[in-house]
Amino acid sequence: MTELDLSDRVALITGSSAGLGFAAAEALAARGARIALSSRGGSKLEAARARLGAAGVEVVAVPADVRQLEELEELVNEVEDGFGPIDILVPNGGGPVVKPALELDDGDWQAAFPLALLFVPRLCRLVLPGMIRRGWGRVVVINSVSARQPIAGLALSNALRPAVLGYLKTLALEVASNGVTVNAVLPGYTRTDRQIELAEMRSEQTGESFESILEAPAADTAIGRLAEPEEIGEVIAFLCSPAASYLTGQSIAVEGGYLKGLF
Repeated sequence: MTELDLSDRVALITGSSAGLGFAAAEALAARGARIALSSRGGSKLEAARARLGAAGVEVVAVPADVRQLEELEELVNEVEDGFGPIDILVPNGGGPVVKPALELDDGDWQAAFPLALLFVPRLCRLVLPGMIRRGWGRVVVINSVSARQPIAGLALSNALRPAVLGYLKTLALEVASNGVTVNAVLPGYTRTDRQIELAEMRSEQTGESFESILEAPAADTAIGRLAEPEEIGEVIAFLCSPAASYLTGQSIAVEGGYLKGLF
């Protein structure tokens, strides 16, 4: 086994019917992992399963809404009972509603909490005891650069993403001696369905062209372009590999030089 080989490891990735979640699944599969995809279901999830299956990947797809504890419990049970113990967990959720901070009401906060924060500790609580018993595990949460540098208009994300990092840092310190590493990846502006959705929304609100809005963030990066989902997926797969066995409690920004701070 090479230092990047994940043969026979079972990886569960939520929010993986498209975008960053699917890119992570592809990168993990390329290293030999067996893949459990999950999203709220529908044709996109089945298409993702079929795409990996056609490439020879051992893959299952299980619908689940990460906002619902009961569905997360059923997801983990179904994967582990029918596919094998989960060695790699990649929690990925959706983005909360986009509103200015003063326009957020209690309903907005209550809707965002399970989507952007609570599903992470819930999944960890369900999956990590098995990793600890077996003495090996990887958790890599897909978060956002807004955890370090707030993004205008994304008040809910700016508030909840840092909270995820606080939880993960604490968890990493608690489970490191059991052979389990816990890290986060902070993607910057990436050409995903979510980024396209935000650009379309702003175009409708301001009258600016969709193309100019979508590409505008590239000017704030040192590299000068948006990331492709596959570039984020490769970092996630590395963090899950044996080569990253001494790396835990970290939040790795993959943002092309967007963040301006030293830390």
